[in-house]
Amino acid sequence: MDWLLDLGYVGLFIGSFLASTVLPFSADVLLIGMLVGGGSPWVVIGVATIGNFLGGLTSYGVGRMGKVEWLERFGATPEKIERHKAKIDRYGAWLALLSWVPFVGDIFAVSLGFFRVKFVPSAIFMLIGKFGRFVAWYLIYDAM
Repeated sequence: MDWLLDLGYVGLFIGSFLASTVLPFSADVLLIGMLVGGGSPWVVIGVATIGNFLGGLTSYGVGRMGKVEWLERFGATPEKIERHKAKIDRYGAWLALLSWVPFVGDIFAVSLGFFRVKFVPSAIFMLIGKFGRFVAWYLIYDAM
């Protein structure tokens, strides 16, 4: 039966990775499912965090490849782009702490890359935010 749990960890990693890209998917459900299925809490948290973190870095990288011309081609005005840049510049890498938030977190990760916010601080804050999210879910699960 351990092989089934091992496959579950692989699925948790893949699902957590995909959930941290622009795909509408919830790693939280997978995390709870693995805990209910008898997964080791720290392994589950670690696997989910690493998958989600690498997915967030992928989103950052996708944003980094972006070009202002592409946004303008889709109707974004230079003024609107500059307003968004000012917001990103105001909070900088700290926004990566919120990259776990459903719907907007992926946009934050892409935007951080697009506006060339420093990679290392962004990555560190992203890792902290995602780890904190999964620890919080574990604590909620454990309290029940």
